[in-house]
Amino acid sequence: MPTLEFKGKQFVYSHHLGVPFRELQVVPDKSLPAEGKRPSLDDNLIIHGDNLEALKALLPTHAGKVDCIFIDPPYNTGNEGWCYNDNVRSPLMKEWLKKSANPVDKEDLERHDKWLCMMWPRINLLKELLSDDGSIWMTLDDNEIHRARILFDEIFGEENFVCCAVWEKTYTPKSNGRVISTDHDYVLAYSKTDAFVDHGWNYLDRNEEQQSRFTNPDDDPKGPWRTYPLDVRTENNERREKYRYPVTLPSGRVVRPAKGRHWSLPEEEFKKQRKRGEIYFGKTGDAMPNKKVYFDKKEDKGVIARTWWGGSHPLMRTLQRRLIMGRQKECYA
Repeated sequence: MPTLEFKGKQFVYSHHLGVPFRELQVVPDKSLPAEGKRPSLDDNLIIHGDNLEALKALLPTHAGKVDCIFIDPPYNTGNEGWCYNDNVRSPLMKEWLKKSANPVDKEDLERHDKWLCMMWPRINLLKELLSDDGSIWMTLDDNEIHRARILFDEIFGEENFVCCAVWEKTYTPKSNGRVISTDHDYVLAYSKTDAFVDHGWNYLDRNEEQQSRFTNPDDDPKGPWRTYPLDVRTENNERREKYRYPVTLPSGRVVRPAKGRHWSLPEEEFKKQRKRGEIYFGKTGDAMPNKKVYFDKKEDKGVIARTWWGGSHPLMRTLQRRLIMGRQKECYA
C-alpha cells in the first residue's frame, strides 16, 4: 500500500504514545448538570485545553467506546492563522519549527508538512477512541483532501474507507475563484473495522418526490410500485449468453438485450416473475421489460444516503436542524 512521506513524519510517528496523560477537571461554574445533580465527568463533556492532551486524557475512560467522531480541522488554506507547535521530543523538530513561520500562512512552503505533522498523532488517538463499529467523519476542501485520503488509508487501512461525500456549501457562484467558483467541500469518512458495515445502515426517510415515484397504474394487488430496467451491463462472461435469452413481449415482438448487456434474471426466474405480474412492459405492452419494485410501508427502510450532499439533500436538512455549534478553527497547539 502506498504511504505518505512528509517532513517530520519520523518524529511524530509515535508522538501520540508519549503525550502525557492529564486528568480532566470539572469546572462547576461552567457546567450545566441535570437538575438535582452535581457536575460530573460522566455526563456530556466540553473540554477546553490542548486538544492533543484532551484526546489522551479521554483514553482511560473512552477508549474503544466512541461510536461516531466528527472533526473540523484547519483546511490549511493559508488564511486561517492556525499554529503548529506540538512539543515533539526531537531537537531537529524543534529547530525546524523555531525557524519556520507560525501561524502557518500561504507563503509557508512547508505548510502541508506541518498540517500532516499536526494531524498524524491526533488521528491515531481518535482511532483508539473509536469502538469496533465506530466511524470518523471529517470536513476538508481541495487544499488537503488528497493528502488526507492517503494519511487515513495508512492509519485506518484503505479497506475501511467509507466514502468521500461532496458537500455543497454555497448556492451562488463566488467571484473570488481563480478560474471556477468552488461551491463544495468534502466529508471524508472511515470506519475502524468491518463491523461498521456489518451492523447495518440507517436509511433516510423518503421525501415526497421519492415517494411519488411509486404508483399503481395497473391496479396491482401487491400495491404501489416503480420499475428498474431488467437489462444490465455485461461484466461476467458466464452470463454473456446464458442471460441473453429472447423475450416475447405482450405485443408479440421478440427482443433481446442490447450488445454488451444481459438480463439481470435467469430465464426460469424471469418466467416466474412474469407469471406473478412482476414484470412491466409499458402501457402498450411493447416496451423492453422492466422489473417491478414494490413499496411496503411496514418493510420500507427508506433510501440509502448518497455521496452528493446538496442543499436540498434530506441529510443536509437534518444536519442543519441539529447543528447547534458554529464553525470554529483556532490554533492547534
